[in-house]
Amino acid sequence: MKKRVQNRHKHSQSAGRAQAALPALSSLEGIPAFESLEATEEQRSAFAEASRRLAAEEVADPAEYELGCVVRLDRGFPAVLTERRLARAEFAAGITKERFSKAAVGDWVCVRCPEGHDGVLLEEILPRRSALERWRGGARGEKQTLAANVGLVLVAQALGPEPVICDRLVRSAVVVRDCGAQVACVLTKADRAGGDARLAEDIDRVRQVLGEKVPIVACALGEKDSSELAACARAKGAGWGEEGILSLVSPGTVACILGESGAGKSTLLNALLGRNLLKTGAVRSSDDAGRHTTVSRRMVAIPSGGTIVDMPGIRSLPLVGHERGLAKVFPEIADAARSCRFRDCTHTHEPGCAVREALAESAFCQERYDAYVALAQEMRRSAETLDPDIVL
Repeated sequence: MKKRVQNRHKHSQSAGRAQAALPALSSLEGIPAFESLEATEEQRSAFAEASRRLAAEEVADPAEYELGCVVRLDRGFPAVLTERRLARAEFAAGITKERFSKAAVGDWVCVRCPEGHDGVLLEEILPRRSALERWRGGARGEKQTLAANVGLVLVAQALGPEPVICDRLVRSAVVVRDCGAQVACVLTKADRAGGDARLAEDIDRVRQVLGEKVPIVACALGEKDSSELAACARAKGAGWGEEGILSLVSPGTVACILGESGAGKSTLLNALLGRNLLKTGAVRSSDDAGRHTTVSRRMVAIPSGGTIVDMPGIRSLPLVGHERGLAKVFPEIADAARSCRFRDCTHTHEPGCAVREALAESAFCQERYDAYVALAQEMRRSAETLDPDIVL
């Protein structure tokens, strides 16, 4: 018993030193108001049950337990917003012993707030409505939750003088739809696209691959006159600029923005806010790649009344077990695939392939077919190399 107490004391001291190096909560701006965030009935019920159980187990005052939302993560340390306070949280000993012990921005949690203490103890992570996850590592990798309980993911893709490459957009859409959220495409840096004709072609290309139902917003992050680009985007049925983003993130909506470093995510959020709240950086001239300037994950309140989660750029987004998301992004191809002669049809050469028959009848375009087949093949390869002990 004495050794356990000493170890817990050492852990607390180490955590305290690490937290001391984090930004002071009093200096943080842009955090949404608690009343603008909304837990589901299931999450509220789970909190009520957890607070009663924990109070009984720890012989504590039930009033010490509060429903909170993780609004920021710095080096793994969560900042939790409750109706009464914004505080740094440490994980309770009980939760660190469980597999499900990593909080994500957007998580609703049960925290204990002992009287006279500045910080809080994160006692339990409540059931998630959705979880935006990516697979990292090789055959023995793990899933990393990027954000929880988001209803919309804005997938950012920077434009340039060359035609837009849709691979990253479509795989992002598959991951997003697999987690249960809606997806929208944000084409940033449209002023680098080489004029309104190129922008029109890029919008058409994205729509061919992602389908007609995915909203598209284009924006220019420079200071040049972009009225012609805006008119072009709107003529193509796409939104434009901050107004287009705000129309998607309605009051009460929690969204997040996903993209590679250098895609202009933080610059876009600064434009929405009307001030430079988030740090930005330049891209490398050699390969147009971005540097990691966002190092924390955080919720930012925007003028529409909605909330957007800003996060670091994601270099890789492999597909592992995302068949449900693939079917949601390509529903007409997935429907045709059910009529293939062979259950394991790759839709490339097998006789009796209903997908290729539908393609020949122009049920969908070649670009959507190519994207579907490529991602389906990637998922088959990943399933073959996945460690059998890994549970998806």
